[in-house]
Amino acid sequence: MSAESERKTQSIPEWKREEVDDIVGMLESYESVGIVNIAGIPSRQLQDMRRELYGTAELRVSRNTLLVRALEEVDDGLEQLTEHVAGQVGIIGTNDNPFGLFKTLEASKTPAPINAGEVAPNDIVIPEGDTGVDPGPFVGELQQVGAAARIMDGSIQVTEDSTVLSAGEEVSAELANVLGELGIEPKEVGLDLRGVYSDGVLFDPEELAIDIDEYRADIEAAAAGARNLSVNAVYPTARTAGTLLGKASGEAKSLGIHAAVESPDLADDLVSRADSQMRALAALIDDEEALPEELRDVEVAEPATDEAEEEEQGDDQTEDAETEAEDADSESDEDDDDDGDDGDALGAMFG
Repeated sequence: MSAESERKTQSIPEWKREEVDDIVGMLESYESVGIVNIAGIPSRQLQDMRRELYGTAELRVSRNTLLVRALEEVDDGLEQLTEHVAGQVGIIGTNDNPFGLFKTLEASKTPAPINAGEVAPNDIVIPEGDTGVDPGPFVGELQQVGAAARIMDGSIQVTEDSTVLSAGEEVSAELANVLGELGIEPKEVGLDLRGVYSDGVLFDPEELAIDIDEYRADIEAAAAGARNLSVNAVYPTARTAGTLLGKASGEAKSLGIHAAVESPDLADDLVSRADSQMRALAALIDDEEALPEELRDVEVAEPATDEAEEEEQGDDQTEDAETEAEDADSESDEDDDDDGDDGDALGAMFG
């Protein structure tokens, strides 16, 4: 505590010094400290809010001068909150982060009636429908405040959604009575956060009011973009190493097949590719006598639309080739002369 602060403390009554000391102890025990507006909150509801916050945050209400003195005594950046200490306010401390505190306070707000003379926080709308009020002077009161109302089917009904007051305008006594009669509660009662200090940063409520779903979607999109960049730039990380290895393996296999590299791992693919090429070539030969029987009447296969389709077609053709090879072997045992003719034809075909 500075010498100037000590002099100020000594000049105030004992109960005020004790109050300031208690507030200082509270401020020093939490990681995040904020100022909240408590104006317009009935005492009973304020106590209920305190109970709901128990275990999550602590709310302390005191004289503004004492709050300012405590904030200045703690220093450490908390004195920046003194600019928010005006009107009916309280001080709140929590070990949660500022975003969590803001979300908690917003969720704790409850609807409440609005009184004459108050400013509408948003547009006040009387919805279409049956008011449940028997015919009488109330229909005139509704019309007077700007609602489209009439007597229908033995009761007073609002024939369309009616905006009776715009945000920022003052509520009249007549409108307050009509809203009370209809049970419309156009405002929310709760602790409005004015500012929070945490980890050396002062946060305004506008900075804390974020859309969690949108924020999560932005993070996921950024992570996906970073992953794609890492893969396309061939920059290995713990999360992209597997993808890069798989991509490299696929590219190496494709290169090996197109370059006809002899390898045990590529043998099946090379045989399948050669079989396909042989069948395509056989389909272009008009002289059936120049072809072995199993290659006659071969039609040119439709080109594959992608690599996966090529591999699938190659596998099928490999199985057909094996079956036909077995048939050819059995036929060669029965007819040696035909076998010799076929061999001469194939020799002429492939040089």
